[in-house]
Amino acid sequence: MARYLGAVCKLCRREGGKLYLKGERCFTEKCAVSRRPYPPGQHGQARIKLSEYGLRLREKQKMRRIYGLLEMQFAGYYVQATHLKGRTGEEMLGLIERRLDNVVVRIGFASSRAQGRQLVRHNHVLVNGKRVNIPSYRVKPNDKIEIGEASRKIGYISAALAAAENRQRPSWIEVDKGNFAGTFKSMPVRDELNEPAVREQYVVEYYSR
Repeated sequence: MARYLGAVCKLCRREGGKLYLKGERCFTEKCAVSRRPYPPGQHGQARIKLSEYGLRLREKQKMRRIYGLLEMQFAGYYVQATHLKGRTGEEMLGLIERRLDNVVVRIGFASSRAQGRQLVRHNHVLVNGKRVNIPSYRVKPNDKIEIGEASRKIGYISAALAAAENRQRPSWIEVDKGNFAGTFKSMPVRDELNEPAVREQYVVEYYSR
């Protein structure tokens, strides 16, 4: 499975804001965006005015990097969304939000999507009592997601759950912390997907150009 192996803090700086790719580090003063709030590279501090195309490209790259997807997979979600009845941008966001690795993070089992993907790939996650190790698995309303009993002693899972208590969870997620379980109650609500902020209409305009 292909994945990005470079320095993720550079991605946040390139997109001009926190994408929360490093988990708890992003909430501390060590965050690279807080220390150097300009793009990486020799000309990072130069003033650059983006064209209309550039604005849409940056928004596409930003959204893709937030969810940790490569270009072909990300574009595939756009194609799927165009065949759904709702607004293409919102439908695309909904499809990506329903990925199992993302839901694991939303529940609080992992502090970043990379960590959530690792949990899934290493067979630590159960969906409705059955082990699922496919990060892109699409969760459905009322699905129960839990950590396998043998995996509940993993330190970073408990740490992630404790840290998640200090942040607001989306309304479509219900958590049973004591049993290392959570329920995907309903489809994601667009108004709650504003941190980090994305402009999905720009992504649609980029792909439909």
